[in-house]
Parts: sequence; C-alpha cells; structure tokens
Amino acid sequence: MKTATPTLARAINDRLALDLLLERGPLTAPQLRTLTGLSRPTVSDLIERLRVDGLIEVTGETGEDRRGPNARLYGVVAGRAHLAGVDVRRDAVHVTVADLAGGVVDAVTRPLPPSPDLAAVIAETVAEAAGGRALNTVVLGAPGLVHPRTGLTTDSGVPGWRADLLPVIRDMLGVRVLLENEVNLAAIAEHRVGAAAGHDDFALLWLDDGVGGAVVLDGRLRRGASGGAGEVGLLRFEGREFCSLLEADVVRDLAPGVIADRIVQCVFTLVAVLDPGLVVLGGATGRRGGEELATLVARRLHDLSPAPTRVRPSAMEGNAVLQGAVLTALDLTRDTVFGGT
Repeated sequence: MKTATPTLARAINDRLALDLLLERGPLTAPQLRTLTGLSRPTVSDLIERLRVDGLIEVTGETGEDRRGPNARLYGVVAGRAHLAGVDVRRDAVHVTVADLAGGVVDAVTRPLPPSPDLAAVIAETVAEAAGGRALNTVVLGAPGLVHPRTGLTTDSGVPGWRADLLPVIRDMLGVRVLLENEVNLAAIAEHRVGAAAGHDDFALLWLDDGVGGAVVLDGRLRRGASGGAGEVGLLRFEGREFCSLLEADVVRDLAPGVIADRIVQCVFTLVAVLDPGLVVLGGATGRRGGEELATLVARRLHDLSPAPTRVRPSAMEGNAVLQGAVLTALDLTRDTVFGGT
C-alpha cells in the first residue's frame, strides 16, 4: 500500500479542516486540533496556508471568560465563490444563488411567456439572481430523461424545450452547467436534509403536476443507462398510465384512502423490484397528505409485500428540486475551490 505524499497529506488535512469549519461554524485552532487529531504545528501550518490562499479568515475571538489571551475563531470565506441552482418548471424558472457556505444570496422566479426562448430565459434569470457575481457552477433540474453521459434530454413538456439545451446554456453563461432530472435532485435533497437522511437505500415517489420517481441505493443516486431509472409515471394500471391517476389536479378532491389505493400500486412495484426499505412520498400530494397518507399507504403495502418498508412524507420545506440543485452545485463548487483529494 502506497503512503500519502506530503502534498497529498496536506491536501487531505486542509479539506478535513475546511469541512469541519463548514459543518460546525467558526472554530479555534485548539478546537481544530481536537476534532482532527492533528498536532499543534500541523494545525498552525494548515491555518496559515488556508489564510494565505484566501479560504479562511478570522471571524472573532473566544475565551473572554478565562484568563490569558483570547483564541481566534476561524471561518470559511463564504464569498470566495458562488453557485446557482435552477428549477425549470412548465410555467416558470426558479433560481437560487448561494455562497460557498451555502448561504442564499438571492432568489429569482421568472414566469415563462408563451413560446419562449427557454435557454435565454434561463440564462437571463440566472444572471439576474447572480447580480454581477461570478458563478462557479450552475445545476439545472427539469422534467424528462437526462442522459447521464451526454446530457441530452427527451421532451420535458416545458415550453421552448430543446434536446441540446445544456450546451446552449453553457455557451450563454460561460460557466460549468449540469442538467439533472428534477426528481433526482429532489431525492438528493431528501437524502441530505429530508425524510431519507441517514438512509443509504430509499425510493422517492414524486406526486405533483408530474409523476415520477428516483432511486438511491448504497447511498448513491441511480440514473440507469439512459437516465430513465425511476420513471414510474409510465407504468400502466388497468390500462391507464400511473401519471394520469395521480397528477396533482386529478387527486386534489379525492379522499385520502382513494389516493392511497392508487399510490400503493406503484409503491408495491418499487418495493418488489428494489426492496429499498423506505419510500418517501414527495411533491405537492405527498406533502399535503403528510403522515396520514403515508400511514395509509404503509398499511396497504404491508398486506401486499413481505419486505418491511417504511413510508414517510417528504420532510422538505419549500422547493425540494431547487434545494437539491443548490446542494449539488455546492458540492461541485467546494471540490473545485478547495481542491480534490
């Protein structure tokens, strides 16, 4: 087994310290020593190196309640880089710009006009939200299949959609841009900070103005060979597509038990094939139904499947797709700015 070179060891230690500063907030040098297990000279060198590189700064002092000099508090320079998450809907484009610490800088929503130049609308909305700030990474979420290697898409149903939307927007913005299926991004948000936090295996059933799914196994989002993993809206029950049975407008006035009867048909298919152990009901219907709907689905599923499966409503506040886009862009930006290890 090869040992780490001094350069690699420094890079690993630097990233460890930066991640701790992001996770726990400003820390002193003694706190960094305790949390990392590194020696005093190593932490001193690390702090000096990160300060010179403009990645951390002194944010205050602590220790006023004890004798002796106060200890400096160090924090990440949040404004060192900015990123954007974008949720492309059939009626509007939503953009959130955040800094390196994940703090929201600005958010803009722009309705889509009839027959829009979609790429131009997205680029203009991103630029408005950025407010002149240079962006490191932009992550877009949209309906439809996104090929995991080429980034080319199927028709999403969004006005003005084009299969080559990704390269066109990259040219317009002049920054790194990634395109991802919107339900996949919602699943990333649920996995990181929502109902699936702490679970390596789960399926998200998205019930909104569109119906779809996303699959996370062994802690990794699974896209499939062509980006079609989780597209449960195409399943047919009694001659009807699942999406036509459970779109938000269709179920709005139905009783919870009737909605649960429809949902469980799809959930049973997911459980029988994947055995995820957890199914999250997301989108407007999943959030509105809450624990009551999740419990009804779980009871019906128990009668159908021998595989133990928990069913939970989404725990996301606000736009889960947009939050997943920001989280994904944040990870990529930090890797770029902090350096890969």
